[in-house]
Amino acid sequence: MDLLNDILDKAPLLLQETGTTLWLVAGGLLFGGLAGLIIGTAITVTRRGAILEQPIVFWILNILVNTFRPVPFIILLVALQPLARIIIGKGIGNEMIIFSVSIAATFGIARIVEQNLVTVDPGVIEAARAMGAGPWRIIRTVILPEGLGPLILGYTFATVAIIDMTAVAGIAGGDGLGNYALTYGFRQFDNVAMFSALVVIIIITQVVQALGNWLARLVLRR
Repeated sequence: MDLLNDILDKAPLLLQETGTTLWLVAGGLLFGGLAGLIIGTAITVTRRGAILEQPIVFWILNILVNTFRPVPFIILLVALQPLARIIIGKGIGNEMIIFSVSIAATFGIARIVEQNLVTVDPGVIEAARAMGAGPWRIIRTVILPEGLGPLILGYTFATVAIIDMTAVAGIAGGDGLGNYALTYGFRQFDNVAMFSALVVIIIITQVVQALGNWLARLVLRR
């Protein structure tokens, strides 16, 4: 009974931090997802033999992704603070977390996009070319639609990774479930707070994965 009362007492703050985590994830996925899609598509179509072959552009983008993608997020979070102060006027807080998550997600998603789009059947692209479709039309109507199913699965994976990134938000003054578990759970030796946050994170991850799998199946069946 005491355990139930303890959980109920912590529920309002836990729900608030859950909402903050969802906001951080949504912001990072929105900006990082869009930028990653653009960069990943550009890498795909500018590689050797592709419809917009541009070796220099491909080389620059490829080096850029390879430079940022392997950097651990906690290190990137600290390193981006000076840049965040210049661009968004803040080096700490939730806005800073969204900024950092967006940049980290951009390069991870760019590689995911490239790996999925490069598997599109070249015969389909050549058929579109033979019918007189230009490069930009082929990208919009052939490459992206053909790769949509795998892309959904890739973005699902990226979303789960972004949830992991937001767990260290407290290091830069951000809120969310990770900060809640650290502040009210670990530092105060409160196992109820710690495991409550953990359970909510697991539930969010399961819902995201199930939704992504469902959407991908719908697309792949067409």
